[in-house]
Amino acid sequence: MDTFAEIRPYHDDEVAPVLAKLLVDPEMLNIIASLRMPRLNKALPWLVRPLLRWYLGRELKGVANVADFQWVVKGYMDAMIEGSTTSFQVSGLDNLDSDQAYLYISNHRDIALDPAFVNYALYHHERDTVRIAIGDNLLSKPFAADLMRLNKSFIVRRSARGPRQMLAAFRQLASYIRFSLLDERSSIWIAQREGRAKDGNDATEAAVIKMIGMAQNKPEERFSDYVNKLSIVPVSISYEWDPLDAAKAQELVHIARDGAYQKAEHEDLKSIAAGIVGDKGNVHVAFGAPLKGEFSDAAEVAAALDEIIIDQYRLHPSNIIAYQRVYNDDNWMSLARVPKLTQADHVAFEKRFSHMPVEYREKAMEIYANPVKNQLRSADLRIVDEAV
Repeated sequence: MDTFAEIRPYHDDEVAPVLAKLLVDPEMLNIIASLRMPRLNKALPWLVRPLLRWYLGRELKGVANVADFQWVVKGYMDAMIEGSTTSFQVSGLDNLDSDQAYLYISNHRDIALDPAFVNYALYHHERDTVRIAIGDNLLSKPFAADLMRLNKSFIVRRSARGPRQMLAAFRQLASYIRFSLLDERSSIWIAQREGRAKDGNDATEAAVIKMIGMAQNKPEERFSDYVNKLSIVPVSISYEWDPLDAAKAQELVHIARDGAYQKAEHEDLKSIAAGIVGDKGNVHVAFGAPLKGEFSDAAEVAAALDEIIIDQYRLHPSNIIAYQRVYNDDNWMSLARVPKLTQADHVAFEKRFSHMPVEYREKAMEIYANPVKNQLRSADLRIVDEAV
C-alpha cells in the first residue's frame, strides 16, 4: 500500500494524466484568466478560455515526468527573478554536501516565494530541488493541489478536525518527512511556523518541531539523536522589498483595531500572484550549518533555529532606514554585518512609502524594522550568556 498517497508529491507515472485533467479544468482556466487577463476575460470569456487552454497545452507539450514539469516552472522562475529582483545572492550552500538529504527549515515571509527561492538557489548550484510542505488551507481547489503536487509539494492537512483526526494527520506527515529524508534521500523544505511572519518577527513554532518529532522511533532513538539524524538546516530568506508590505500592514492594522481581519475570496491566490510579480529588490538566501548537539525537547530545537535564522538574516538598507524611523537611535551600528546607506537608498525608501496609504505606513515600517531589532536582541542575549 502507498501509505502517503493522499499527501505526497506525484510520481513520474502520474504526471501525464494529471496534466490532461488540468488542461480541461474550468475552475483553473477561469482563475488564471481572471488573474492574468481580467478585462479581456470579463468581456470575452468564450474567447479567452480556449486560447488559454491552447497556450498551456503548448507550454506543457512533451512534459512526461516531474523533472520535465519543474523545467517548465524553472523557466517562469528565471523570468520572474530577472524581472522583479535587483540581485539574488546565496551564502552557506557551499558548506553543505550535495549528496546529503537535508531538512531545510526557513523563516516564512511569502507563501510561494520562500520555497521557490530556496529551489532557485539549489538548482543553480547543481543541487536537487526540495519537496515542499504546503498547507491544505491554500489548496481549497483540487486543481491547486494538483499543480503543487506536480511541483514536488506535499500536503499538510491543517483542515483536519477533532483530536484523533488531527493526531493521525500529524503522524502521517511526520512519517512522510522521515521517509523522504532517511529512506528516499530527498530533501524537504518546511516553514518554521504555520503562517507567514507578517510583522517581520521570525520565530520557530515549537509545535512544528513536535510534529516532526512524532516519527522518532522510541525507545530505539533518543530525541537528540533523531534531530541530528534529520540534518536540519536553518535557512534565512530576506527581501529588500516585500511586494505585500502594504497588504500585510493593512491586515495588522485591522487586527489591532477590530480584533480580526476577514480575507476576501481568493485572497491567498491573489497574494501569491502579487508576490511573484512584485518588486523584491535585492534578495538573499542564507543556508546555515546543520543543527548538531544535545536537545532535550522541541523548544530547545526551536530556540537554536531562531538564533541562527535571526543572526544570518541579511539586512538591507530598507531594514536599517525603517529601524531609524521607528526607534530613532543608532544601535544598529553595533551589529557585525550591516549595509552601507546611500542617498539613493533613502530616496527609494521615501518613494516606496509615498505610494502606500498613510494609515498603513507606520505598521509597514515596523515590519521592516523588526529584523534589526531582533538581531540586536540576539546580540545582547549572547553577551549575557558569555558573561554568565
